[in-house]
Amino acid sequence: MPAELAEKLTKRAKSTGFKSLSSYIIYVLRQVLSNIETGEKPKKDSITKEGEKKVKEKLRKLGYLD
Repeated sequence: MPAELAEKLTKRAKSTGFKSLSSYIIYVLRQVLSNIETGEKPKKDSITKEGEKKVKEKLRKLGYLD
C-alpha cells in the first residue's frame, strides 16, 4: 500500500473512532462491496454528527469498537 494512502487511512480511522487501521479498512471494504452488490451509488463523503453516532453504535455492537 502506498505510504501516502496508508497515512490518510490511518488519520481517517483515528478520527472516526476505530482502534486499528485494519478494522477501518475492513469496514470500508464491506461498505464498498455492499454498495456494489445492491447497486447503490457511493454517497458524497459527508456524515452528520447523528449519522456518526449511529455508525459508531453499530460498530460497537458488531465488536469493532470498544
